[in-house]
Amino acid sequence: MNCRKFLQTSALGLSWLLAVAVPAEDWPQWRGPNRDGVWNETGIIESFPPGGLEISWRAPVGRGWSSPVVSQGRVYVTDVELTRPKARERVLCFDESTGKLLWSHPYAVDYPDWAFDPNAGGPRATPIIRDGKVFTLGALGQLFCLDAVKGEVVWENNLAKEYQVKEFTGITASPLIEDELLILYICGKPAACVVAFDKHSGKEAWKALDDSFTYSSPIIITAGGRKQLIVWTQEAVTSLDPTTGKTWWREQVRTPGDQAVSTPVFSDHRLLIAGLMLKLDADKPAASVLWPETRAVSKRILSNTSTALARGDFVFSAKTSGELVCLEAGTGKQVWETNTVTDLKNGSSIHLTPCGDAVFLFTDQGDLVRAQLTHQGYREISRARLLEHTSHFGDRKCAWPPPAYANRHVFARSDEELVCASLAAKPPK
Repeated sequence: MNCRKFLQTSALGLSWLLAVAVPAEDWPQWRGPNRDGVWNETGIIESFPPGGLEISWRAPVGRGWSSPVVSQGRVYVTDVELTRPKARERVLCFDESTGKLLWSHPYAVDYPDWAFDPNAGGPRATPIIRDGKVFTLGALGQLFCLDAVKGEVVWENNLAKEYQVKEFTGITASPLIEDELLILYICGKPAACVVAFDKHSGKEAWKALDDSFTYSSPIIITAGGRKQLIVWTQEAVTSLDPTTGKTWWREQVRTPGDQAVSTPVFSDHRLLIAGLMLKLDADKPAASVLWPETRAVSKRILSNTSTALARGDFVFSAKTSGELVCLEAGTGKQVWETNTVTDLKNGSSIHLTPCGDAVFLFTDQGDLVRAQLTHQGYREISRARLLEHTSHFGDRKCAWPPPAYANRHVFARSDEELVCASLAAKPPK
């Protein structure tokens, strides 16, 4: 081996060793460690093998629309077992490396008759892991704090009983944690649309708003010199003080509950609510509409299944009809559109997860795509079927829950199985 080739080979080997030495991140809540859908991982495969991804393991699960989460070598997901007239929701914990079931926390639930229909799904809210505890929210309002290692109950709360929460509707948003508070968007009564609990005891800390449910999960941002809890309801987008529940500002946005699905996206003093862009004040908690000028719901919703991606001066998003579009972040003007990512049908979804200079796209067909998204266009690098789409939606089937990404693997679930596939780059020969 000549000197130049030796140095090149050594450099490649060193770069790979440095990549694998970087501590990998877990995915402990809805949309990842920072709740922004970004995967900060290195040592990732640049193109999928011709035969598809290497499946590390598969494990059977039941119906549910919650995403998996990953923490400390374990994978958690919620589901429901249905044998009419009985229903049993479960919190499941699997070994991250092998897929072995480590523990299960089942509990009986009184599902209404219509909920046994395959189109009804199961638990919607994605669990959240913090300080050795897993917090889960069932479709009928059963709130649990469990020991993440053993699955034992630390505390529990029946929200339907305490806050008059209606089954399924209102129990859809994924919980978040801010300091010592577990914050839920549950649309309870009276004036308990958003409720904060002490995460250690389950005792109520504050409650706020008297609004109606949506499927959108809240986020916490820092803008205008304050932390702000952003909640999108059928009536408005509201900014709350996460410590007290006090309203900072409120922008009226009339939206049907089944259209308000995507999670708010915050970037560069801009806040995107589906297809409505707000400009946030730099000096105080306040907001104003940037685009569009119209109040028509159809113009303010990009997708009723998926959350957009903001990168610099551009926004990338699925549309309700299945296309992927690029918009100018400052104006909302469309730059390009492609119809090659998934089927152009109602119920389509494209979940976008940036990783380095590329983006992973998970579709309602169960496909995982690695692509480059720029203002110049969409370039697909590779595509693989990750799992079969089994969730019922009218006369077709979909794979709706976004995957989790952790430790150079992707974790995705359907109504039948939880799948772990490797995305790790191979070391140079």
